[in-house]
Amino acid sequence: MESVRKAFEGVQALTGVSFAVHPGEVHGLVGENGAGKSTLMRILSGAVRPDEGAIVWRDRPVQFPNPSAAQAAGIAMIHQELSLVPSTSVAENILLGREPRNALRLLRRREMHDRATQLMARLDTPIDVSRRVEEFPIAVQQMVEVAKALSYDASLIIMDEPTSALADADVAKLFDVIRSLSAEGVAVIYISHKMDEIYAICDRVTVLRDGAHIGTAPAGEITRDQLIQWMVGRKIDQLFPKHEATAGEEVLRVSHLSLDAVDGAGRKLVDDVSLTVRAGEIVGLAGLRGSGASELMGAVFGRFGARPRGEVYVRGERVRITSPAGAIRHRLAMLTNDRKASGLVLPMSVLHNMTLASLPTVAPAGVIHRRDEVALSDPLASDMNIRTASLDSEVNTLSGGNQQKVALAKWLMTQPTCLLLDEPTRGIDVGAKTEIYELMNRLVAEDKGILLTTSELPELLAMSDRILVMHRGHITAELSRDEATQENVMAAAMESEPHG
Repeated sequence: MESVRKAFEGVQALTGVSFAVHPGEVHGLVGENGAGKSTLMRILSGAVRPDEGAIVWRDRPVQFPNPSAAQAAGIAMIHQELSLVPSTSVAENILLGREPRNALRLLRRREMHDRATQLMARLDTPIDVSRRVEEFPIAVQQMVEVAKALSYDASLIIMDEPTSALADADVAKLFDVIRSLSAEGVAVIYISHKMDEIYAICDRVTVLRDGAHIGTAPAGEITRDQLIQWMVGRKIDQLFPKHEATAGEEVLRVSHLSLDAVDGAGRKLVDDVSLTVRAGEIVGLAGLRGSGASELMGAVFGRFGARPRGEVYVRGERVRITSPAGAIRHRLAMLTNDRKASGLVLPMSVLHNMTLASLPTVAPAGVIHRRDEVALSDPLASDMNIRTASLDSEVNTLSGGNQQKVALAKWLMTQPTCLLLDEPTRGIDVGAKTEIYELMNRLVAEDKGILLTTSELPELLAMSDRILVMHRGHITAELSRDEATQENVMAAAMESEPHG
């Protein structure tokens, strides 16, 4: 790609970016949200036309008017949000729109089945391709996306945050697949915000910032500090700004909380959990996928109605919370782990999203008062450095980091006593992560309590004053900041019974 430029409604998204990838290379593409990565890759994959610049594919200049043209040339893109049809079979998904048919235009299902089986076997994922996609876990669905890309005979695959929903074991398997593809001469462009992954899998790294190419270097020759400096334009001496906590009064207590699954198997999602959170402290919840941390937070916040058993106390007062509205009244707030599905209403404005949980304040008689909305939102948006052209802009036009700050702002506007933060930095860049860490520090300095869970273990270790480790719904260990090492946390996370 040579000197590519692209503007949207007068805003320059790419300012003359050049980028190259070689056969068999795994090339990392990194940068903050809004840096231009997605725009550059959408141009390469045929979804967007550039204003200026050229694409040279296999030594020939090309133009891709649509994604089908790029796929026909051997370029496939796997998006962060999987583009599968859950209710149809694996084989039908892999060959969607290109199904083999006979002279009567009827599907040749045996051929489809065999082709899909071969592709999944190539990815070391031997499954029954006649089963519906929704019957498989997310890790297998990710492999189905890779198989779909390979079905185009792709020699270049773009992977956008492919591990955002994968457990560590599934990430390792995906990396094995990527290395195998690389050995076959397939090029991979790997987009990720996770530094460890970039260094583990990539041969070279290219950094974009503010729509411009900042630099390209072999992954083994650029330090992590230099890479971050390229991304954010400044040195970050400490990725996780450390706060000094002074724990105050108890703001949240959970006593013997249990939550049964609804699968009829008698399984418990949360099993007899007790914990406390004090003002001015961050309590971390650690655990492997399926540990029950997210379900515990949801149970406290009223997500599961009256199903949970146990007791919840807010500032020493026993409360019964059977809905999120009830949790808000008791000054609890919960940032969910999927801002697009449950944290924001994407087609609505930044302004309306920010006030969504505070409607009794801005619409006391059922009619929204815009003046009150703006009066509450404007200073908060400025204080949180939410970068938007206008409070009236649709929130889906913002970068991931700014969307996450809007989701947080919605809850801060309710003036909570305790915040439940589930994956607060998922899918955002290193600069936005640091801003959210600093915001968390400010909140505990204001005597708010935070219950935090995140799959990023270094983040949990750095930001938490205490860590509770969960396994299959149990709390198996409580570790002080000094005791909480990666080894201790992982050992407790793999136990099947809680410590006595």
